[in-house]
Amino acid sequence: MKSVAVYCGSNAGARPIYTERAIALGQQLARDQITLVFGGGNVGLMGTVADAALEAGGEVIGVIPEQLMGWEVAHKGLTRLEVVANMHERKMRMFDLSDGFIALPGGFGTMDEMFEMLTWRQLGIGDKPCAFLDVDGFYAPIVAMMDRMVEERFLHADQRRDLWHGEDIAAMLDWMRNYQPARADKWLDEKRRKDLR
Repeated sequence: MKSVAVYCGSNAGARPIYTERAIALGQQLARDQITLVFGGGNVGLMGTVADAALEAGGEVIGVIPEQLMGWEVAHKGLTRLEVVANMHERKMRMFDLSDGFIALPGGFGTMDEMFEMLTWRQLGIGDKPCAFLDVDGFYAPIVAMMDRMVEERFLHADQRRDLWHGEDIAAMLDWMRNYQPARADKWLDEKRRKDLR
């Protein structure tokens, strides 16, 4: 594993612990010589994790849409900053540059990007590991929702288990290095719609 994408908030969140964990992740990636790929911003947890990796001697690649460049939120001190046309291109480019995906706490954008990677993996578009790095139970409600999806037969149990959730950065990175993707069929039921007509 040479590089990971980190999805996280463009805000810092309500408590200092979010910033502390973003710093810890950036530092660990640099120590492990894993390139950080992120959304290219200099604000919120995005800027924090990038700064921490850079200050620890790591390589950091930002991928930012032109619109956000216009809002002057681009990080100017990165190893490399790539400017793309839109959010769709950003997601694809970050996918291409990364060997795995980590979600720190964040909002709609973080959820959108991480769940798109989970969906691509479910559909066989990619087979890269996805991990939710939790901070004081931030992701517990989302993990509970995924369990509900399994219970209600909207999600295969093997695909639910095919992601990492926890607070231990070293354990998360070890899991990602040794990741073997699940081979579960997306379809839970033997019959398709055409069989029911």
